[in-house]
Amino acid sequence: MRIISKQWIAGLSVALFTGNMTMAQSNQTLHLNHHIMENTHPTHYRNIKVNNLNLFYREAGPANAPAILLLHGYPTSSHMFRNLIPILSKKYHVIAPDLPGFGYSDAPDHHEFSYTFDNLAETIQKFVDKLEMKRFAIYIFDYGAPVGLRLAMNNPEKITGIISQNGNAYEEGLSSEWNPIRKYWEETTEANRLALQGFVSKEITLFQYHHGVSDPSLIAPEAYTLDQKFLDRPGNIEIQLDLVKDYRSNVALYPKFHEYFRKYQPKLLLVWGNKDPYFLPQGAEAYKKDIPDARLKFYDTGHFALETNAEEIGAEILQFMDTVSMK
Repeated sequence: MRIISKQWIAGLSVALFTGNMTMAQSNQTLHLNHHIMENTHPTHYRNIKVNNLNLFYREAGPANAPAILLLHGYPTSSHMFRNLIPILSKKYHVIAPDLPGFGYSDAPDHHEFSYTFDNLAETIQKFVDKLEMKRFAIYIFDYGAPVGLRLAMNNPEKITGIISQNGNAYEEGLSSEWNPIRKYWEETTEANRLALQGFVSKEITLFQYHHGVSDPSLIAPEAYTLDQKFLDRPGNIEIQLDLVKDYRSNVALYPKFHEYFRKYQPKLLLVWGNKDPYFLPQGAEAYKKDIPDARLKFYDTGHFALETNAEEIGAEILQFMDTVSMK
């Protein structure tokens, strides 16, 4: 970060009030002053050992504030929360890990680490325990949903609330885009596995980011470029195909998730891109069958709603968190 001296700021202020400033300099000054006033809780980039795995995570906000655990999906990492974290960390202690096999966390060979959602959830459970997180809300998205909901079922006393952003838990939320994957679930042949290799291609990554987005210029290219960089690592395709295969375990658990919802009635906010090609709006609406008081807000965007609507979603979360009891 560039260090800004008091003298430099004072000089800019004089120039502004005397008129000796270009429009570009004026805009830069306003941006810097806004940044200095608003960004009072910087994001820290940390690493922690969990079962001999290095897990990378982002952390921001007051350490003694109510906590929110952010769980990313496929094919991204905690990088997807880069615009949301500054909004939430003004008031909350925000922690966003990279799952094993994603982002800057370790990605051991799939013969050395079992890439199942049970194992991902167990790893995040140990992560939470090691950080001594006693009570927290969870933000679940895509793959982060079955991981986070396993965590919630196993630790109902810890969960203060759930924010689901295109985090599916109902069969009616699965679109026809899942049909080739369902075929692999039904017949786990090598031929069906090989047929899914295109799932990790650049073309599919771009499709996920752009489908349903009315203004593609809002999609930051570094987001999908970083995701693809990690997807293209040697051996990563086998990791991802193992997880695709195991996703059927999440569908099998849907009834258990619903039992948890009905029994504990957790506070729930649904913020959903309504043009998601994978997780349909019906999946968001289905939550209300089990949690009638859930708050549901649709956004006119695709799968990665934070890329286009981070400010609106952040504002919704702040309002929602005001209703959450941290006792």
